[in-house]
Amino acid sequence: MGIYALVLVHFLYSNINTIMKRKNNFLSPLVVSIWQHFLILSATAEVNLKTDEAALLALKSYVTSDTYNILTSNWTSTTSVCKWIGVTCGSRHQRVTALDISNMELIGTIPPHLGNLSFLVSFDISSNHFHGILPQELTNLHRLEFINVTSNKFTGDIPSWFSLLPELQHLHLAFNSFTGMIPPAIFNASKLESLVLGVNQLQGEIPNEIGNLQDLTWLSLGSNQLTGLVPLSLFNISSLQRLVLTNNSLSGNLPVDICSNLSELMVLALSNNEFDGQIPLDIDKCSNLQILSLSFNRFTGVIPRKIGNLTMISSLYLGRNDLEGEIPEEIGYLRNLEILDVQNCSLSGPLPSSISNITSLRSLNLYGNKLSGSLPPDMCLNMPDLRAFDLGNNQFSGTIPKEFGNCTSLSDLFLRENNLIGELPMQIGNLFNLGRLDLHYNFLTGPIPSTIFNMSNIRGISFLGNFFTGSLPADIGHGLPNLEELYLGYNNLTGSIPNSLSNASNIFRLGIGYNNFSGPFPRSFGNLRRLEYLNVNDNHFTREPSSPELTFFDSLTNCRHLRQLWIGYNPLDGNLPASVGNLSSSLDYVYAAYSEIRGSMPSEIGYLSGLSFLFLQGNYLSGFIPSSIGNLENLQALNLYDNKMISGPIPEELCNLKNLGFLSLGNNEICCPIPACLGNIKSLRYVYLDSNKLIFSIPPSLWNLNDLLHLDVSSNFLESSLPPEIGNLKVATLLNISKNRISGIIPSTIGAMQNMAELSFAENRLEGPIPESLGNMVALESLDLSHNKLSGGIPKSLVGLSHLNYLNVSYNRLSGEIPTGGPFANFSYDSFLSNEALCGAARLQIPACRSNSPHRKRKKKVLLIVLISLMAASIIMLSVTLTIFLVIRCRKRKTIIATHQADSSPATVHGRVSYHDLQQATNGFSTSNLLGYGSYGSVYKATFGSTIVAVKVFNLQTEGVFKSFDTECEVLRNLRHRNLAKVINSCSNVDFKALVLEYMPNGNLDDWLHSESCSLDIMQRVDIMIDVGSALDYLHNGYFVSVVHCDLKPSNVLLDEDMVAHVSDFGLAKLLGVGESIAQTKTLATIGYIAPEFGLEGLVSTRCDIYSYGIMLMETFTRKKPTDEQFAENASLREWIRQSWPQGMDKIIDPELMTPEEKNKTGKVQCLSTIMELALRCTADLAEERLNIKHVLAQLKTLRTMLENVIRH
Repeated sequence: MGIYALVLVHFLYSNINTIMKRKNNFLSPLVVSIWQHFLILSATAEVNLKTDEAALLALKSYVTSDTYNILTSNWTSTTSVCKWIGVTCGSRHQRVTALDISNMELIGTIPPHLGNLSFLVSFDISSNHFHGILPQELTNLHRLEFINVTSNKFTGDIPSWFSLLPELQHLHLAFNSFTGMIPPAIFNASKLESLVLGVNQLQGEIPNEIGNLQDLTWLSLGSNQLTGLVPLSLFNISSLQRLVLTNNSLSGNLPVDICSNLSELMVLALSNNEFDGQIPLDIDKCSNLQILSLSFNRFTGVIPRKIGNLTMISSLYLGRNDLEGEIPEEIGYLRNLEILDVQNCSLSGPLPSSISNITSLRSLNLYGNKLSGSLPPDMCLNMPDLRAFDLGNNQFSGTIPKEFGNCTSLSDLFLRENNLIGELPMQIGNLFNLGRLDLHYNFLTGPIPSTIFNMSNIRGISFLGNFFTGSLPADIGHGLPNLEELYLGYNNLTGSIPNSLSNASNIFRLGIGYNNFSGPFPRSFGNLRRLEYLNVNDNHFTREPSSPELTFFDSLTNCRHLRQLWIGYNPLDGNLPASVGNLSSSLDYVYAAYSEIRGSMPSEIGYLSGLSFLFLQGNYLSGFIPSSIGNLENLQALNLYDNKMISGPIPEELCNLKNLGFLSLGNNEICCPIPACLGNIKSLRYVYLDSNKLIFSIPPSLWNLNDLLHLDVSSNFLESSLPPEIGNLKVATLLNISKNRISGIIPSTIGAMQNMAELSFAENRLEGPIPESLGNMVALESLDLSHNKLSGGIPKSLVGLSHLNYLNVSYNRLSGEIPTGGPFANFSYDSFLSNEALCGAARLQIPACRSNSPHRKRKKKVLLIVLISLMAASIIMLSVTLTIFLVIRCRKRKTIIATHQADSSPATVHGRVSYHDLQQATNGFSTSNLLGYGSYGSVYKATFGSTIVAVKVFNLQTEGVFKSFDTECEVLRNLRHRNLAKVINSCSNVDFKALVLEYMPNGNLDDWLHSESCSLDIMQRVDIMIDVGSALDYLHNGYFVSVVHCDLKPSNVLLDEDMVAHVSDFGLAKLLGVGESIAQTKTLATIGYIAPEFGLEGLVSTRCDIYSYGIMLMETFTRKKPTDEQFAENASLREWIRQSWPQGMDKIIDPELMTPEEKNKTGKVQCLSTIMELALRCTADLAEERLNIKHVLAQLKTLRTMLENVIRH
């Protein structure tokens, strides 16, 4: 009731008796009437408030959990509704006008009874756990202006009945689980000023009716699944101040006049969509903009110069687009700018000098561009508030200015992956607020300044991959109380590890591998109780001289969070103690290869229940493999290769490891039969049991491992024969059973192994013919059947094996003519030794095949004459018939012939291409047009008019892998770069799929590297690898999403007429549906080029391509394949180079590149040494330690210039 009503009540109550006593008072009936009316109003108000109370009590009853007991203890009928927490009543009618129960951790649903709160103006239940749907009875609330149900768990469609609330001004539904499309009817609520629907699961397009909301100031639709174009009507809402459309799949160009009607706009957030085209040049007309976020889209072109007119802007996000050109000088006009983020574009040129004028700047992120020049020394003079500074992964050169030490507000300084040289200024140690310092993969030299180790607030330091020298200061740990991550790997640091390092007790990641540290393995590491990752690989650490055991394991048991332990390539020279079983239960990865570890494997190793990867190869372990190894249920990889003295049987308990994918026990003294239960481990991909003393037969169960990629049981004492089930290994790429006692015939089913690259049955007791089906093994590169008792001829089907580069059938009983053509043109007499009945070409040093007898010659001559006569007569008759036919039809055919000629022009290859077109262009997919086989299918030369192209016809063996073929082909066609093989077209139907590619007349890099008739000089090889690097850079960084190649190798590098390299088969991993099966994922890559995490875990990333690129660098300059025989039993190509680098370069580099008489040999050695160093860094075991392709590319270009100077002089 109002104040006047209260006064009236007081007056009447005080004077009612006096008034009533006055007789004949004419006011008496009036007073009575007023009193009666008041009583009626009072009763009505009481009834209405009871209605509100009932509605709210219904809400309370629908709440199933009241964490803080707010409603339980406060919302009771003993107190007035208007005094309840969260309830506000109007002073005039004493009705509930506002309900605010936000942030109360309530769980429940909304009852329809709330529709009875007819005076409700504001409804706020945000930040609770209400679920279900919003009841339609809320449409009864005609006074409602404000609705906020943000951060709950409502589901279903957004109700269209919101449009029936005539006074609604603010509707906030964000952070729920609403689905479906945005109802167009909602935009009939014409008084809406804010509409916040972000972070739901809304789909479809933004309705065009949104333009009806002419009073709208705030629109937030971010983090949904919206698609399509943004309606132009949205950009005509002149009242709009905040527009947030981030994290959707919206597309199209932004209107050039986007700001014409948006002069009030303060926030424009469009990041994480698929917008393309240029940033509107007149963006400055949005003169009130304070936040502009366009990152993670496909915008192209340059940063508009007029962006410098947005003088109110405080945050500018343009990163992860395809922007190019330089950063405009006008950027310096943005005097209120606090955050500038233009990371991962293709910007070039130097930093504009005007950027130092932005005195308000707090964060500058230009990571992942092509910016160059030197670092500006005055960077921080005018930026007192600069906190974060990231120029990583660019092409900056020169030294780090000592003036950077004046940037005392810096918390993050990232200069990683550039071309910086010289020493690290000691003034950097003055940055007392610095939390993270990352300088990895530069060319910094000299000692690390001691001031760096006195930065008390530093949490992370990475100097990985530089040329720092010297030792660590003795008091290194005293000044780093907050240090959590320290990476010093791949430098030239020496000395011992100071015990004081353990005082930096917060360290949880420590990487000091690949240096020259020495001394006993530091027991002080055990004091780093938070340690999760420890890498000391490739140093000179030893055991404590006082004990034959590796006692440092005792101290490491204190590190209860340890997950990865890398201690390989150290001369530890000691025994594994039993305490190894007390290491952290979370230990996942142990790498202790080639560390001179001796003695037997303790059974306690079986206590490491969390272990997934155990690498102990190349040591001196002896004794039996403990049966407790079967307790490691999470083990995925076990490598005990080349210990030479491990003996006894393979324990049956090994078969308990149901996640095992990699098993290497080769080059030991293991005996007894191969356990049949190994065939039950369906996860196995790689099995190496070679060079042991295994007996009896190969268990039949092994042939049922359908996803097995490698099986090597060579150099044992295995017997029996090869069963037909050998053909079950359809995805295998290596099978080696050489040097055993296998007898019988080679089953014809072997031809089913069409992914096989390396096959060896040498030195067995096989007999019978070589199966014709071997010709079906189209991926075969190496075939060794030597030293058996095989008979019959060499199948002519082998001529079609275009990848076959090694063949050995010597020491058999073969007969007949050696096939010619195909790969046989490159084989020498060594391939066919001691087969007395073979005949062939004189160059093979075997007898020539006998010519035909005179009788047969005469018979053939007569037959030839008859055939020629018949053909001549036929041709004459055909000519007469055709002449008559053409005279009659000539005129009618002119138009058709002209049309046919037009269709046969080169342009047809760009139009719709059918199977019939491709069949004609390849002459029926004739073998004469066959360019080669690959793991994906065959490649043919095709002619369309005067245009020659290549056609890749895919093998459709695997069901379901081409589900998105047409879509992915379109993606591949949009990948355009000078060094990518151009995808011109595609053809797809149910049983045929092919790509039409640009034709490369000079073949591939593999042919040029490994053919005796081809040769590449050093500059050609550098240029080719720069071309390949440029293609990778585009695939990884130049497209709106990173494209991982997955199978980078020399045979996938094609050379055009100018010897420019073009990378092919890019994107085929995506095209073939990688991820749909692990087995298929792992057959996409090629043995020798596979990154460790790809081969073992199936983890695919751009770093896998970097690894493959590093192997290619090695192969290109050594002419050694990673699968060469010399790497079969001992070290890999990488290990061979690592052991020879840098002193033994002349032993590993291709002799053709360094002849003794060259005057410039020393200069070449230096350049080639740097190339090999880049290759080693690209092939680091840890993916995160590998170089970025931009960094490699920049270095190769620098080396090219150096080589030119060396050769010129």
